Amino acid sequence: MRKRGILVFNFGSQYVQLIARRIRELGVYSEIVPYGVSAEEVKRLNPYGIIFSGGPASVYEKNAPLPDERIYKLGLPILGICYGLQVMTHQLGGKVAPAEKHEYGRARLRVLKDDPLFKGLPKSWDVWMSHADRVVELPPGFERLAETDNSPYAVIASQERKLYGLQFHPEVSHTAYGKELLGNFVYRICKAERNWEMGDFIEEKIKEIKKTVGEGRVIAALSGGVDSTVAAVLTHRAIGDRLKCIFIDHGLLRKNERKEVERSLRALGLPLKVVDASEEFLSRLKGVEDPEEKRKIIGRTFVEVFEREAKKLGGAEFLLQGTLYPDVVESAGVAGSAKIKTHHNVGGLPERMNLKLLEPFRELFKDEVREIGRLLGVPDEILKRHPFPGPGLAIRIIGPVTEEDLKVLREADAIFIEELKKAGLYDKVWQAFAVLLPVRSVGVMGDARTYEKVVALRAVESVDGMTADWARLPYELLDRVARRIINEVKGVNRVVYDVSSKPPSTIEWE
Repeated sequence: MRKRGILVFNFGSQYVQLIARRIRELGVYSEIVPYGVSAEEVKRLNPYGIIFSGGPASVYEKNAPLPDERIYKLGLPILGICYGLQVMTHQLGGKVAPAEKHEYGRARLRVLKDDPLFKGLPKSWDVWMSHADRVVELPPGFERLAETDNSPYAVIASQERKLYGLQFHPEVSHTAYGKELLGNFVYRICKAERNWEMGDFIEEKIKEIKKTVGEGRVIAALSGGVDSTVAAVLTHRAIGDRLKCIFIDHGLLRKNERKEVERSLRALGLPLKVVDASEEFLSRLKGVEDPEEKRKIIGRTFVEVFEREAKKLGGAEFLLQGTLYPDVVESAGVAGSAKIKTHHNVGGLPERMNLKLLEPFRELFKDEVREIGRLLGVPDEILKRHPFPGPGLAIRIIGPVTEEDLKVLREADAIFIEELKKAGLYDKVWQAFAVLLPVRSVGVMGDARTYEKVVALRAVESVDGMTADWARLPYELLDRVARRIINEVKGVNRVVYDVSSKPPSTIEWE
């Protein structure tokens, strides 16, 4: 542990890095450690306090992940979140059991007793739940501080020992006052001192890149998106001209994207080579329906193309990617986390490849990368771009990818984004896009029957991509977009709007 801070014990939660990130946002260093770290190691690290993350297991199951029980005797404040609450309850003599009703999504929390944890907070607010088990009997010395309709022990504490448990997730953006509650734990209960800012991260990463690369050379997998572009600017600052940037057109880009990306990247002064590999990608994707297989094919093909292009540039030892933590988590790249889908730049990569990966943002989130970009002088036209998946439109066409469907989807997506910008809403939603569904519907056009394609529109509000809620776009805007798509995009006769949140859905459809 480079600085004194908060230790986050990882029990396999999808949100474990988000917890550590929230603590850093509060201005305090945080570090993630395996749940089985010994009490001796914790004592050596000398943290201000500990947070137990959530996780997919049940504490009463055989081989459930449990921490060293001696941790509780160190006198350190501990905050257990979801599974972390249940672990604490289970180990200290309470009881956890399956809930009669599962609780996912929003719930109303009611505070029952004053505590430093609630300093400055209202008596009731919305929290984000995601659990199938719940506490049914408190450990000795604990009392309940708050409840929801389905969780009588939504917040518990042994105030004398500074041990706290939350059934909800304060780290996700959909919990109101979550950051303030964590701040109370960090500053009022742990008595931590402010010692972290994003500038520290940039400084440390530049040193780390220099040390890792040495005198070697790096090629950057640039997509023109926020992540890969900021990663390239950071790496260029670290190693200069030993970085070479390659933009691959895989034939799965949005309308006019190649032209716009090339202009933006050259304006940043990055050394850029554009490669058209669209035929290679599309031929390998021909007839492939399974989304996991599509992602893996794209991942393997990306690496093959980069290795080939690296040789043409005189060789390189490292492949730079803008991989973010949500990509890693969803691809089960974090110990204990469940696999949701393979990202082409994580689980889609082949097991053996000639290039070593350089991923400076592997433990960061989108808005953190945007902040780094601002500090590095990257213009807003890049930083404010909506996230676009590496596999591109291949995972927004549900089913096999064809040239015809790509053309339809490009036009529909362009209309949606154009109208969002005209309405001044593009910068107010996290991500918006169109999806081409694998169904046809009956319609009537000019008194004639049609049987054509269906386009789904998706727009979400989020802070970090780990959780998201569907955007409540004005009906007038949705009406305008739908009419334009049906009238202007040949082959589409129906438009629908996705009103699913994450979880339980993901932002992308595949």
